[in-house]
Amino acid sequence: MIELPSDPSRLRAILAYLDQRIAETETVATYLRLQTRAVRHALAAVEKRPSNDRRPPPTPSQPRSALEAPAPQGGGYVVEKQVHAGHPLGAAVHRADCTVIQRDANPIGADEARQALTGDAKFFRACEFCRPDTALGIPA
Repeated sequence: MIELPSDPSRLRAILAYLDQRIAETETVATYLRLQTRAVRHALAAVEKRPSNDRRPPPTPSQPRSALEAPAPQGGGYVVEKQVHAGHPLGAAVHRADCTVIQRDANPIGADEARQALTGDAKFFRACEFCRPDTALGIPA
C-alpha cells in the first residue's frame, strides 16, 4: 500500500475521490445485475416455448424499465430475505415483476406489503427500483 499524506485536507480529498469511485462502481454493478436478470428471464421464456415456435420476440418501440411497468395485479408483491440476521437494511419488499431480486423471496398480498412498509422501518424497506410503496399509494 502507498504511504498516505499526513495533512487532513489531502486525506479528505483522497477519501472523497475513493467514495465517488465506489458509488460509480456500485451503480454499474446494479445495472449489470438488472441486465443479467433480464437476459436470464428472456432465455427461460424462450427455452419454455416449443422448438418449432422459437422465433425472435417483437421488438418494442421503446424499452420499458421496471419503473414504467404497471403495478402487478392480484397482490403481486414479494418479500426478499435480508442479507443476514440483523443486517441494517432489513428485508426488502418488491413488486413481483422486479428484476433486482437477488435472494429468496416469498409472495405476499398488497395488504401485507402495505403493512410491512408502513410498520417498523428497521425490518422492511421498499425496493428503490420497482418502488412498491408508490404502487401501493404510500407517501414517501
